[in-house]
Amino acid sequence: MDILLVEDDSRVARIVCRALTEAGHKVDTSFDGGDGCLRARSGDYDLIVLDVMLPGMDGYEVARRLRGEEQRTPILMLTARDAVADRVYGLDAGADDYLTKPFALEELLARVRALGRRAQQAESSILQVGDLSLDPRRHEVTRGGKSIDLTAREFALLAFLMRHTGRVLAKDQIMDHVWGYESEASSNVVEIYIHYLREKVDRGFGNPLIRTIRGVGYTLRT
Repeated sequence: MDILLVEDDSRVARIVCRALTEAGHKVDTSFDGGDGCLRARSGDYDLIVLDVMLPGMDGYEVARRLRGEEQRTPILMLTARDAVADRVYGLDAGADDYLTKPFALEELLARVRALGRRAQQAESSILQVGDLSLDPRRHEVTRGGKSIDLTAREFALLAFLMRHTGRVLAKDQIMDHVWGYESEASSNVVEIYIHYLREKVDRGFGNPLIRTIRGVGYTLRT
């Protein structure tokens, strides 16, 4: 998974980052709440590991802001506060799981795996926006009951747009998710594939779903 670790203790961050990396995950690290919140908004992460006691903005506020913006990325909250009221507060702020310090790395990794499985199960659900339907398991797309034939890249792009319905996605975000960070694709490849999708998904239907927000990026909405 692509994981964002927000932890201000450099020693803890180093240990957790190494453990997650050795387990096969890709980890970005942030050391304060404001930066962590910004990265969570702009990056496409599978999981956020979030400390509570952070400079600038605490973990509760980060979680609350992300959930207020309809960010559904799973959050595993880390804290030295082990009182029931603190755990409840964290979960109510938007955390999906809660781990108190000090913790065993084996338990951290187990909780990460559990949240990953939960996210994959949610991801396998059929995506629906208006009369447009996408089935990730069967690799099928229909609109108004009509089957639409997409290439693998077109399918990945449409799925990314549908999972973020109503949210404006910048070209860089789309490139990173659909083509990968190491891709050598040219910068206009996103425009080209958006055009391909429009020809297949929007042409012939009364209500276009894929929209360009000039100077910002693209969004899919009814």
